[in-house]
Amino acid sequence: MKKTIILLLFILGFSIKVNAEINRIVSGQDDAKITIIAYESLTCSFCADFHNKIYPLLKKEFIDTGLVKIEFRHFPLDIIALNASKISQCKQDQSLEVMMSLYSDQQAWIKGKTIEEANENLEKFVANKNFNLDFEKCISDKKIEDFVLNDRIEGTKKFKINSTPTIIINGKKFEKTLNYKNLKKSLEKLI
Repeated sequence: MKKTIILLLFILGFSIKVNAEINRIVSGQDDAKITIIAYESLTCSFCADFHNKIYPLLKKEFIDTGLVKIEFRHFPLDIIALNASKISQCKQDQSLEVMMSLYSDQQAWIKGKTIEEANENLEKFVANKNFNLDFEKCISDKKIEDFVLNDRIEGTKKFKINSTPTIIINGKKFEKTLNYKNLKKSLEKLI
């Protein structure tokens, strides 16, 4: 009995530690030859276009084949983007799914004349998608907020980012017009 309790406490302690850690939202294999960092704001329509039009092609041709890994980093342009970023980071086992859903149905939650209205729309959206998140807990989580804001600070300092989406490929800023054709050409040069 004593060993069972110790084992249970160890498992619970380990679970708490794992759940307390905030991980980046990533698509692809860790050992991919090419790493893309995408700095984005969840309220940015160009970022939504990237997710809805370019990312599926990138995923099929480069990510699913193991050549590319993409890390999504936060660069919120307004308070509702900050709150949406916190929502996307709140439940680690479904972060990519939550983020992709926020981009694919951006117009469903992005509206509101005040931050309170916008938050209500975001909360309804999350509830309708059955993500099983505690909305208030997620948007008031200081650790997640710091994580999101540190992404923005790092992007500004390290890569001089001032707009979204901004793509970094293997540590270098992608300076061409962001479309799949240009991105594909740049990636093919690195393979």
